[in-house]
Formats: sequence, structure tokens, C-alpha cells
Amino acid sequence: MTTRMVNGFDPSQAGKLPNAEAALIARRQRLLGPAYRLFYEHPVHPVRGEGVWLYDRDGTRYLDVYNNVPVVGHCHPRVVEAIARQAARLNTHTRYLHESILDYAEALLATVPRELGHVMFTCTGSEANDLAVRVAKASTNGTAFIVTANAYHGVTDAVAALSPLLGPSNTSTLNVFTVPAPDQRLACNLGVETAFAAGVQAALDSIAAQGLKPAALMVDTIFSSDGVFADPPGFLRTAVNQVRQAGGLFIADEVQAGFGRLGDGLWGFSRHGLVPDLVTMGKPMGNGHPVAAMLARPVLLERFGMATRYFNTFGGNPVSIAAAQAVLDVIAEEGLVENARAVGLYLREALIARAEADERLGSVRGSGLFIGVDVNPASGSSGAAQAARIVNGLRERHVLISASGPAGDVLKIRPPLPFGRDEADYFLATLDDVMRTLEQ
Repeated sequence: MTTRMVNGFDPSQAGKLPNAEAALIARRQRLLGPAYRLFYEHPVHPVRGEGVWLYDRDGTRYLDVYNNVPVVGHCHPRVVEAIARQAARLNTHTRYLHESILDYAEALLATVPRELGHVMFTCTGSEANDLAVRVAKASTNGTAFIVTANAYHGVTDAVAALSPLLGPSNTSTLNVFTVPAPDQRLACNLGVETAFAAGVQAALDSIAAQGLKPAALMVDTIFSSDGVFADPPGFLRTAVNQVRQAGGLFIADEVQAGFGRLGDGLWGFSRHGLVPDLVTMGKPMGNGHPVAAMLARPVLLERFGMATRYFNTFGGNPVSIAAAQAVLDVIAEEGLVENARAVGLYLREALIARAEADERLGSVRGSGLFIGVDVNPASGSSGAAQAARIVNGLRERHVLISASGPAGDVLKIRPPLPFGRDEADYFLATLDDVMRTLEQ
């Protein structure tokens, strides 16, 4: 468990940067305070974006192989036009009648199993997860939640406590029980499904021994902060059944895995043959415009809706909904789920070949355009230090990725969905150049 940022800028090194950048960082620290972080040893200062590229003020372009927020590409003209058109017409809230929120709700619910019949809108994934926590508590009378050991589910008071990635200082009235990530290396001979279920059962036993009731198992369905774990499809089923038998719910956090990123339908939970009780989504939903949501089995909202007065001023406002509708339309019309599948497979196979030829790279995991690559320790250097060198070496060559995992030793590759083979080849060639540099 750690509070450090695995791919962060050290403010004490600002003096090594050009004067203009150092002054901007000093201004940022003075105005925003110490809690904010910047990426990379040499922070990036983009001024515009287009497709899978970012551009700085000098016109230098950076290949974005990291940002899942602009899921259909930076500044997609369909999304920009939809936002501008609706902003020029009307922007209010969900206490007035408006057709667009209902049209979008129908379109969104049509992408999930019919058991998920209601949608509630928020502004961020953190808010969506916070709402899911409240619904789970209300519908089960439970207060105990099970999450993975390095999970991240958001920054509100409640879900920060469900985010071990943020460190031990985040506490709340929730009772939080952690389980090992679904890592084949931890599973030994048990298999991923059996090993993960054993961890969840141990947590359920601890919950019962303390006289508590389980509310939910909450997982990010690509296990991004744990190090990216996708296989084998279906490994969540036994654990979910155990939680339900004990009276708890299954919350699928799709904030990072959703909207086609895994190349196998729109949602990560579908790879497991499961219908969640609650589904949360955010980040990519509006391609950068703040909109998020929670989907629910209607029965779960009966008690919550009757007993709780819930309202989100900006959640589901017409401008945000226009952006979200445009994103859904673009994903379908441009075939971005299939592109994620095909290009992701191409990229993953190329990375596996490199790992087989280079002992500094280890396991390559993921699905679609969400890939994790283990970085092995080198003589006198940890895997995390090597990963940082690779990430920052790529940044200096104008290619952006990040690192993940409890130790920060997993390369995190997660580009916008229009990312094509040409961009994959560009990334791979740049990675090859960085790896040659590491040999020196």
C-alpha cells in the first residue's frame, strides 16, 4: 500500500527545467496547493489535441498512448459540435422535463442486460461509485465492502476508503476488506478463478466473524491499478456468487474498462458472463466533458428512492448528455470496439514478442486497447525504477504512457480508441529505441 504516484513529477526538480516551465510550475503550486500532481519527470504542456495526438505550444506533437478520457479521440468534431449546439440552446438540470436525457438513458440501457433497468446521472466516476455505495448499503443493510488490494474507485470520502491505492490515511464509516488481485502469479496451481474466490471467501468469513453484513464486492473490471488483469474471461463468477449468497451485491466499476476499451463489447463485466447489480461509469462517457452514471437493477432503487432525497445539480444536464450521446454514436458508427479488439491484439502480440526476446520485459496482459506489461528488475535497479525510465524515455521522445501496479512496475498502455496500426507501429518503434538506450 502506497501513497506515492508511480509516474509523478518531483517539484524539487523544477529548477532543472527551462525557466518558463519552472515559473509555471511555481505558479501552479502557489495557487493550487500541494495535493495536485503532475505526470512525468519533465511535465507535458499540451495546448490542443486532435485524434490520438496532443500538441504543445511549439507545435510538437505527442502520441497519446495513455488517456482513456477522450475515448473517441481528442476534440472529436461530432462531440464538439454536439456540446456547442446544446450549450447555445439550453442547459438546466434533471428537475425539468427534457427529452434528451430520456433518449440517452434508453440508448445507454440498450447496451446492457435488460435486468439493469434504471440509470442515475452524476458528474464524475467518483460520484457514481459513491452513489453505488449508498445504494448498496440501503438495499442490503450491510456496511462491509470487499475491494482488491491496490484498488482505486475515486476520491469522495466513502470511495477513497475503498481505494487502497490512495494510502491508509483514507478512512470512513465503511468496513473495508481487501483481497489479492486476480494475478496468475499469486494463484499458483489453483487457477485465477479459484484463487480469487478463495480471497473473497476469506474476506466474507472475516466480515461474518466481526458480526458485520456484506454490502458489496466492488471491482474495476480490468483491475487497472492492481496491474491490469483480464484473463481468463469468467474468472469473477465464483466470487460474485459467493458474495450474493452472503447477502451482498456485485458492483462493476467500468470507469476505466467501459465504452468498448476492452474490445469485447462495451463493458468489461460482459467478459465474465455476469449481470452486475450496479454498474458505474465516468471518464470516457462524455469524451472529457464531466458526465458519469450508475446503472441499477430497479429493485435496488426502491428502498433507496423512497427513503433518500437524491439530486445532482449538474448530473445529466442537457449539454453533458449531448456529449455522451455523441460519444455513443461515434463508437458505433466508427467501429471503435472492433478497432480496439483488432489493434489491441496486434499491439499485444508485438509486445509479447518483444518480451520473449528481452528479459527486461515480463508478462503482457490485457484486452483490447488496455494493456499492462511487467518490467523486471535489472542489476542494481528495481522493476519500478526501470519502468519509470521507460515511461520517461518515451515521454522525451514524445510518446505518452504511464505505469501501474502496487510497485509501479507495470507499463500502462491505454490510448484513445481510434488508435490504429500505424500509431501502434510508431509506439513500438519508439519503445525499441528507449530499450536500446537502457542498455547503455
